[in-house]
Amino acid sequence: MEAVKEKIHPKWYREAKVHCACGAAFVTGSTLPEIAVEICSACHPLFTGQQKFVDTAGRVDKFNQRAAAAKKKQEEAAARQSRREAEKAAAGA
Repeated sequence: MEAVKEKIHPKWYREAKVHCACGAAFVTGSTLPEIAVEICSACHPLFTGQQKFVDTAGRVDKFNQRAAAAKKKQEEAAARQSRREAEKAAAGA
């Protein structure tokens, strides 16, 4: 068996510390000495069974704003359509 080539592999940290945004911390092996994550097995909905919105950069808020704007436009279009139909009915009668 051949030896591992020198100077081509990254440094391996056997006890790399992982810190989650929820406050959980654990140790694992990695090529980085410290890792910061937004979600881990202690707070992930798949493992906890609780629904949780993971909002990165306000994406949930942006989606809700777009959905509200789209609903408002649909309501305005429906109101315009009903006014047109009422005007046509009044003109024809």
